[in-house]
Parts: sequence; structure tokens; C-alpha cells
Amino acid sequence: MARLGGGVYLWLVYGFLYLPMAALVAYSFNSSKYGTRWEAPTLQWYGNLVRDAALLDAALNSLTVAVLAATLGTLIGTLGAIGLRRYRYPGREYIRSLLFVTMMQPDIVMGVALLVLFIALRVQLGFWSLLLAHTTFCLPFVAVTVLARLKDFDERLVEAAEDLGATEGQALWHVILPLALPAIAAGWLLSFTLSLDDVVVSFFVTGPAFEVLPLRIYSMVRMGVKPEVNALATLLFVVSLGLVSASQVLLARGRR
Repeated sequence: MARLGGGVYLWLVYGFLYLPMAALVAYSFNSSKYGTRWEAPTLQWYGNLVRDAALLDAALNSLTVAVLAATLGTLIGTLGAIGLRRYRYPGREYIRSLLFVTMMQPDIVMGVALLVLFIALRVQLGFWSLLLAHTTFCLPFVAVTVLARLKDFDERLVEAAEDLGATEGQALWHVILPLALPAIAAGWLLSFTLSLDDVVVSFFVTGPAFEVLPLRIYSMVRMGVKPEVNALATLLFVVSLGLVSASQVLLARGRR
């Protein structure tokens, strides 16, 4: 009975999480313009997305920022994780704790804080401010993911490489990074997803001349939920689900 009750509870939780997404996907194929009733299946709304120039520009902007932010966040986060794992120095545990604080704080707090910082530094809001902001909140997720992988890392492998004449840089490149590669790739995919889906931080740090896809969707929803919004949200859901699934597969392979 306990097992049956646990299974029912699990299905209820998953139903609560994914039934709205299933309805969203279904109505993205609904030919009814208002979405209040089902008429017939159609791909019309997906075709409208392809012909919307402003929407395509926003999508390209989002992809550009997501790729660059994920790459920068992965580079800095990986090096930071290696430094936190391999070296001992004052304040190391404090820095490690700050990573989790950054991950857990509300997005609106980070958005306002970054906005105040950019205004104080006279940074014009737009592409660069958005890229810096996204890199900032992607970095801790990469660092924590790589740290989890390095937790089981055998330091004797580096010692053996150094005994064979490898320098610190060679040991990093030929021993540490290959072993941490699944976690690094998973961190990049997770960062890409977070950047591509972000609304709150982007709302505060981007300017009127540089629009990204989540904010474009937000502006469209404010005028009412149109079928194009359902189609666009479905595409974002599929992309996000695929990237998160790929990151989990990479982490599972790394643990094996």
C-alpha cells in the first residue's frame, strides 16, 4: 500500500507539473484563433513564426547571448571550480558558500543589483550589459556542477603526471579537463538553457534597442495569449527539455 500510495503521489506531482505544458503543446496545433475551443489540427501558427521578422531578430539575439554567456560562464566557472578544489587559501570556503548564495537568491534581486551597478559604472544597457548579467548568473551553476565532478577526482593522477615531467598546465590540460569534460559540457548546456529562458534579469539589464525572445513573448502575452505564443512557447519548451536531458546524460556518463 505504501508503494502504491507513493506511486500515486508521484503521478499527481508530475501531472501538476506537466499537464499545463501538454495543454500548451496541444493548443499550439489548434486552428482556432482564440484557443478557447478545439477546432482542427494545423501548423499555421508555426508558419507565422517563421514569417515574423521581429520575432526572428529577438530569437537570434537570444541565441547569441545564450551561446556567449554559456561559453564565458563555463570557462570562468570551470577554472574557479578547479581552483576551489585543488588549492588551499584563506577564504576558500567563504567563496564556495557565495556560489550557492548567488544560485539561491531571487532573480529580481540580482536584476536590480546589476542594474544599479551598470548605472553607477555608466554602462549603456543593451547587448553588453545583458551578456555580463547572463554570464554572472550562469557562472555558479557551472562551478557547482564541475565541483561535484571533481569531488571524486583522484589527486594521485595529477601527481603521477607531474612525476612523469608534466607541468601544472599540462596536467590541467591532459588529466583534469578530460576527466571533468562531461560535467563541463553539462554545465554549458544548463547555462545555455538558463540564459535562453531568462526573463526577470533580462528585463532589468537590457535596453530598448536590444530585444530578446523571452521579453518578446512577455510583451505578446500582455496583449492576450495568441496561438503564435503557444507555438513559440512549445518550441522553447522542446529546446529546453532537450538541453537539460542532454546535460543529465552527460553527467550520468561522467559518473560511470
